[in-house]
Amino acid sequence: MESLDLRVLSDVLAWRQASHRVTLVTVVETWGSAPRPPGALLAVRDDGVVSGSVSGGCVEDDLIARIKAGEYEHLTHPSMVAYGVTKEEASRFGLPCGGTLRLVQEPVQDTGWIEEILKRTSAHQLVARTVSLKDGSVTLSDARRSDALAFDGITLTTLFGPRWRLLLIGAGQLSQAVAQMAQALDFEVLVCDPREEYAASLQMQGVTRVMGMPDDVVAAIEPDAHTAVIALTHDPKLDDMALLEALNSQAFYVGALGSRRNQATRKQRLAEHFGLTEEALARLHGPVGLSLGAKTPAEIAISIVAEIVLVKNSAMPSSGEAVALSSLDIGDSRITACAIS
Repeated sequence: MESLDLRVLSDVLAWRQASHRVTLVTVVETWGSAPRPPGALLAVRDDGVVSGSVSGGCVEDDLIARIKAGEYEHLTHPSMVAYGVTKEEASRFGLPCGGTLRLVQEPVQDTGWIEEILKRTSAHQLVARTVSLKDGSVTLSDARRSDALAFDGITLTTLFGPRWRLLLIGAGQLSQAVAQMAQALDFEVLVCDPREEYAASLQMQGVTRVMGMPDDVVAAIEPDAHTAVIALTHDPKLDDMALLEALNSQAFYVGALGSRRNQATRKQRLAEHFGLTEEALARLHGPVGLSLGAKTPAEIAISIVAEIVLVKNSAMPSSGEAVALSSLDIGDSRITACAIS
């Protein structure tokens, strides 16, 4: 499944090819309880048709009204606009009390950069786009997962492509359900399973099968603070060695399928036979996923992906840091024993 941002760019490309004028709007800064994060995109066609979102409501309506009224017909360079500066304006535009959005709006003329971004992201590349507010010039460059949106009032740099990455050990039905949901959240999904009888059934667009034994694959991809690794084969010969590598990496999330009893046995095995430290073992999420009473593969996949999102958003690591979460108290929305190494 495509990310929302890439769908917006695909729509912009199609509209320009059909000779429509298009204004691309990017959230660059937020304060308070702004409804959309920096980097969110909205494209507005000259007839008011939209793709994407910057507020989920009345800001879009205001921009559509301005464009249909012809206010943007002579816009030749990017410019800035703010919404929700006062409580009254925040209320008028449907923003939470105190919420403020600062947007960059730019007329889309040349579409070469859009075609290049779509081409490179389809190959799972992460691309940085920098636009100058002085003259509207656009440059593209390779980006790293640790990079983030940057705006200095003169140039705006945004990222396109899979910033977050998920490696699944196992290609069974549960893995495929997890992969589908993770793709919807803009994760690059990798699957490793040396068992051909399982891997042969993996036919999902956008999911990359990585060949080799799981522990070798984990080591080869060098998990960073934007990588999650989950072992789902239920086969200790495959799962344990992959977990050994993952727990000693910078992966922000490491999980394994299995009951509490199996997890206790696994931890004992990893400690006694492979020398994993108590600190490393505390990073293992097992049984994997939130406790939702899930029964079916789809329900279990929801619980797994939800826990990944919780850990990702609750302990957003800075570049080069690995975050260890030894326990989660979901009921009180607390995270305890958080250690950054």
